Amino acid sequence: MPETIEQSSDTAPAKRASRRPGAGDLLQVGRGMLMGAADVVPGVSGGTVALILGIYDRLVGAISRVDGTLLEHVKRRDWKAAATHVDLRFLVPLLLGVGLGIALFAKGIHYLLFHHTQETFAAFFGLIAGSSVLVGRMVNRWSLMEVVGLVAGLAFAVWLVEQPLLRDPPNTLLYLFMCGVIAICAMILPGISGSFILLLLGKYPEVIGLVKETLHLNITADSLLKLSVFAAGCLIGLLSFSRFLKWLLGRHEPQTLAVLCGFMLGSLSKLWPFQRIVPGTEGQKSFVTERLDWSSIPHDGRFFAIWGILIGAILLVLVLDWVTRGRFQHPHLDETASDR
Repeated sequence: MPETIEQSSDTAPAKRASRRPGAGDLLQVGRGMLMGAADVVPGVSGGTVALILGIYDRLVGAISRVDGTLLEHVKRRDWKAAATHVDLRFLVPLLLGVGLGIALFAKGIHYLLFHHTQETFAAFFGLIAGSSVLVGRMVNRWSLMEVVGLVAGLAFAVWLVEQPLLRDPPNTLLYLFMCGVIAICAMILPGISGSFILLLLGKYPEVIGLVKETLHLNITADSLLKLSVFAAGCLIGLLSFSRFLKWLLGRHEPQTLAVLCGFMLGSLSKLWPFQRIVPGTEGQKSFVTERLDWSSIPHDGRFFAIWGILIGAILLVLVLDWVTRGRFQHPHLDETASDR
């Protein structure tokens, strides 16, 4: 791995040109697989993984170049210029790897979520809690504005997760489309997970179930329609948000990260591990949970195992940060980032 983001081999054109074609593409596939695996797990952000791997600037820059210039190249059928403009040689193997990573991990996560709900929520809770600490450390200065942003993000999240809509979300294509738009925006943000957003919106079990069934070739007209609608939402969200994200992190980075940190902390109540699936809602793709009263929780071996998983997940995130010290930094996105 490179010593810092700026020293990454993926931000040095000269080094990219000197690579053997096959080796560079396989490397991007491997990086994409790590990002895809992270995107499946609530609490681990694919954007964070891209940041650690040193390709975050290049990724956001490439996505943000889906613009009028690209359309002009396409209209002139100048395919080489179009591919160069969006850094297609970088995006294609990376996105292929993301897809492979999601495919490899979706089935396992779906099983754990439905059959070991409390233990899985404990792991998710710990990953979010640990990641929120890292996002807070990414704020290079804490002034009054950052503190206000933190409190505002926390208060909004606490209010949001208690809304009846999120407890029993609507089963409509429009809502699924909006979930795709919002989740993909979170996936490219450093520190916050798109899967976590899907959990908050109540659609994570359904989307993971749809992916799992598709991988098993159990494809129906209904599942294909839902996946297409969700994917369309992801595409629209990605293309519309990437340029705004570059501007936001380039001009208001500390405030943005402070709000994200507060939002993650305030959302933890949604992932409180001591919950149970409400009887009658444990369908194939979705379920509704309710918190257990503290007095009704048996203090047995499973109780302490759940706490061990939660604490272990927090430590995992902190150890990852320690191992990659100096790499988990703020994104350094500015107006010229897309030209690197």
